Amino acid sequence: MNKKYYIIAGEASGDLHGGNLVAALKRQDPGSEIRCWGGDKMQQAGATLVKHYRELAFMGFLEVVLNLGTILKNLKFCKEDILSHRPDVLVLVDYPGFNLRIAKWAQKQNIKVVYYISPQVWAWKENRAKMMRQCIDKMLVILPFEKKYFKEKWNWDVTYTGHPLIEEIDKRKEEENNLSITLSDGTVNTKPIVALLPGSRKQEIEKKLPVMLKVSTSFPNYQFVVAQAPALDKSFYETFTLPFPNVSIVNNRTYDLLKSSAAALVTSGTATLETALFNVPEVVCYKGSEISYQIAKRVINIKYISLVNLIMDKEVVKELIQGEMNVENLCRELDMLLHNQKKKEQIKNDYAALKSLLSSGGNASEKAATIIVDLASQ
Repeated sequence: MNKKYYIIAGEASGDLHGGNLVAALKRQDPGSEIRCWGGDKMQQAGATLVKHYRELAFMGFLEVVLNLGTILKNLKFCKEDILSHRPDVLVLVDYPGFNLRIAKWAQKQNIKVVYYISPQVWAWKENRAKMMRQCIDKMLVILPFEKKYFKEKWNWDVTYTGHPLIEEIDKRKEEENNLSITLSDGTVNTKPIVALLPGSRKQEIEKKLPVMLKVSTSFPNYQFVVAQAPALDKSFYETFTLPFPNVSIVNNRTYDLLKSSAAALVTSGTATLETALFNVPEVVCYKGSEISYQIAKRVINIKYISLVNLIMDKEVVKELIQGEMNVENLCRELDMLLHNQKKKEQIKNDYAALKSLLSSGGNASEKAATIIVDLASQ
């Protein structure tokens, strides 16, 4: 009988890694049936898409509270759909607010649970690890320090798969997709490019993009290019970008943009790691609603907000948070990335060490798929 897998990812980065995981599962278990919550990449890889992540993405404490009714309806529907599908293995990809509730419930239904890309309990809500250990059959982690953390802190043997971004970005680097920007006067851009990655959700873009755009006026010899999130319309971005002559927008071509960029201003999150793996010098930016920020400041227990700095355990890239994320600071840091040779060399060396660390687990998607298929057969 063909095996059945049910995968839940709740945002764009989860869809990317989920898509590679679905492809690996299809290679290793060709007759399998895969149902998912995710996005276009998971669907294109061969999974049946139940709900798109654009219906699930809520950012910050306040936003979650305001959308609690929708979240509870999604949880109820998800449980019903899992029960009707009755998978051999339930695979949860990151997205802890939702997925940990599903994991706890699934254990009571005697459904095997694999968690791929661990919730960041080392940063906040550390006590969730107790519940996780009880209801998750296999925990697969993608950050090198997490294996040691779970063993020493919780006596839990988890599996380090390596980071799935390594395989994805290596694959994209080999492609011959050169980014060509056509300007408003019909000519093709010849200026060096600065990438702006303001995030994927409306709330965070509205906070960060206006500040990023003002920086462009101090660098007239550069073309600033905004990475449009796949789930949002270009018209939403144009309400911010139209007053700025040396700013363009590209849709669904973030990796091509990074391949072509001299530097980048990047929102905190997975994008900081993607930028580093493309060897692009970056400034990491965070600006949220004041209420969400004040709550986060009190409950999050980490030295850095960017994955690059967390993994390397030192400041490789500059982080500008909340009030510090202003035009003056961004201009100063960007100028250094573009023109300070010593700074460029330091970042290049640190990025090489970062990639080496993240590659040590092997091919993450194939390794994760092997574990999932094996568990389904037990």
